[in-house]
Amino acid sequence: MEAGVAVARPHYLDHRKRLRSRFVDGDAEAFPDYELLELLLCFAIDRVDVKPLAKALLAEFGSLAAVLAAEPSRLSPFERMGERPQALFRAIRETARRMLRQELTDRPVISSWQALLDYCRASLAEEQTERFRVLYLDRKNRLIVDDLQQRARSTTLRSIRAKY
Repeated sequence: MEAGVAVARPHYLDHRKRLRSRFVDGDAEAFPDYELLELLLCFAIDRVDVKPLAKALLAEFGSLAAVLAAEPSRLSPFERMGERPQALFRAIRETARRMLRQELTDRPVISSWQALLDYCRASLAEEQTERFRVLYLDRKNRLIVDDLQQRARSTTLRSIRAKY
């Protein structure tokens, strides 16, 4: 380095910090899916540029929801997708389910066919297994218990989703 000559800083320095700041200070809904996934991966994977991984996961699975719902066996082949990011994804899924379920159980849930569909979509979003559930309601149509009766692996679930 010569005296008086400024050296440009590489663009990737402090990238994670800038990404976090943009998310916190800006409009979170305006974040593209790959940047939101990149931000999540930053919490689970240290000191590595995770943007290519975020884009590769989205390309493979098709959506952010599908990436977060992916089974560990489908995530493991991706470099750096070990236990920490998989645990983070599972925690995010469970947190989202509990938030949606709580919101829905605080009001009459099954007062219409559309309300039933909304509840089922929230409870079963991106599940990879078929589930048989019994919903118990009180007289005011508020959910008392959502009882999981049975799970089964099936390819029919994918074909049902494709139709609807």
